[in-house]
Amino acid sequence: MLLLGGFVTIFDLFVVNVAIPSVQLGLGASFAQIGFIVAGYELAFGVLLITGGRLGDLFGRRRLFAVGMAAFTVASALCGLAPNPGFLIGARVLQGLASALLFPQVYASIRVNFNGDDCRRAFGLLGMTLGLAAIAGQLLGGGLLHADAFGLGWRCIFLINVPVGLFAIGAARHIPESRALQRPALDWTGVALASAGLTMLLVPLIEGPGQDWPAWSYWSLGMAVALLALFHRQQEQRRRAGGLPLVDMRLLAQPRFALGAVLILLVYSTSSSFFLSFALLVQTGLGLDPFIAGSIFAPCSVGFVLASLAAPRLVARWRTRAIVAGALVYAVSIALLIAQVRMAGAELVPARLIPVLVVVGAGQGFIMTPLLNLVLGFVDETQAGMASGVISTFQQVGAALGVAVVGILFSATLAQGNGSAAQAGQYASAFATGMLYNLGAALLVCVLLLIESTASPLE
Repeated sequence: MLLLGGFVTIFDLFVVNVAIPSVQLGLGASFAQIGFIVAGYELAFGVLLITGGRLGDLFGRRRLFAVGMAAFTVASALCGLAPNPGFLIGARVLQGLASALLFPQVYASIRVNFNGDDCRRAFGLLGMTLGLAAIAGQLLGGGLLHADAFGLGWRCIFLINVPVGLFAIGAARHIPESRALQRPALDWTGVALASAGLTMLLVPLIEGPGQDWPAWSYWSLGMAVALLALFHRQQEQRRRAGGLPLVDMRLLAQPRFALGAVLILLVYSTSSSFFLSFALLVQTGLGLDPFIAGSIFAPCSVGFVLASLAAPRLVARWRTRAIVAGALVYAVSIALLIAQVRMAGAELVPARLIPVLVVVGAGQGFIMTPLLNLVLGFVDETQAGMASGVISTFQQVGAALGVAVVGILFSATLAQGNGSAAQAGQYASAFATGMLYNLGAALLVCVLLLIESTASPLE
């Protein structure tokens, strides 16, 4: 049941990408409105993740799981029934807020209810599930749009969540209840500062590139730094006064946890940007149907699933060296993918990418799955909710950062195009250029892991 909760929240991060042309046509949405339909979910999700984790600590993780799933189900129904773009944007924000309540309880419940090898296996299954959710968002979403079930068009990608959510709500009673031993009042000042700071950070990262980085985006980033610095100070003052802060800054001061958080940010920045860039390449650039495009990408899931299942055993035997090996596989596979796409150019045959896509998926599975288990294993059970919220926030910030950087590279390359006749070649070149960020991030992960595995703080 926990895996199902994780699946639906990540599924809805990705499924909208394949439906954008249908939504735009069906609702008459402008380009800016389409941007907020995509970004609204991610913004609300990322901003309140830490708060969602702390609420689970205070009021019970099973209870917050059920409340979050109920809210997510209602919000999904509202998305599917949206009469206009503004209504859909609001419903997507509600979906993101519900996911922020739901998602941290998945990490925290696994952390406190499983131990040792069982915990590693549980996180392995979770990592596999989240990867499959991202892929299913494109494959299943494309299939639903292609089939046009009940004549619902794009609405079916949201309405499918309703029966799934109702089942999950009913089955949530089988999840063992857990909460933190200390249950003081929630730090609402901290919630406000963190939410405002992360909003001002994520909005320009998501919207800035599409608007050529207007002046407001720089002001927003500057305000984000100031607000997050103020949040750090306020949290430390609250802790020294004997209160329980939203985030215990001593957690981020732990070298192993801080390093793990940075590694997760880097890895997840490559994941979201890769899915988006590949969808643009094969659908817009090469003109493939959403279902066919998803089918071409689906073999990536084979490598991810196999690697996710094997990773816990390899890490148990080889420790950090297994993660280093996975990071190297991931970096090399991205380099091979870049080379293959760049050399083929306008003559690219998407099916020929399948072998390297399988290896890319395997690299992601070998590094994402064990990193989550490793980093959350550094904290006490009493901090599990807090830590899961922090890590989930790093994932979303990383995703926004990756999409922003790759979007800049991608769009800059497209801007050099010479008309529709060269569209396939331009998109192939844009994909290869954008993926240079992913290659750099993957190589940086390798270097950091190699340095730290030599020093052995992650052992």
